[in-house]
Amino acid sequence: MPSAPHTSLIARVWSSSAVRYLVVGGFSFLFDVGVLWLLHDVLHVALAIATPVAFLLSFAVTYTLQRTVAFRAADGIAPSVLRYAILVAVNTVATTAIVWAGDAIGLPWIVGKIAAVVATTVWNYFAYRYWVFGTRKVND
Repeated sequence: MPSAPHTSLIARVWSSSAVRYLVVGGFSFLFDVGVLWLLHDVLHVALAIATPVAFLLSFAVTYTLQRTVAFRAADGIAPSVLRYAILVAVNTVATTAIVWAGDAIGLPWIVGKIAAVVATTVWNYFAYRYWVFGTRKVND
């Protein structure tokens, strides 16, 4: 029995590392924001502490899903973890600064968080694809 047209369309769309990156990134964003909300709004942890803590707690989830789902990396784990950790350090500083700046000018923290995600999403795709997970199982 031939496959349904929508199945092949879904397979073609899913074959793109950019699509997988965005789906995994969306899930990771929800995880990160959920932890930030829990820490800041429920547990009343200061925003300057809650933001990097939430961001860093999503490290394992994001790394694992980006490595296995989005980029299907075939290289050794240790080199990619080191490169990912460097990128996370840069992103942590950028995210904290953007969320703090938004809060400082009177915006809700979620606006700053969304702005930080938008700012980091573009450079992270290229960093993941060509630097962090440079060797992939599938060329796409």
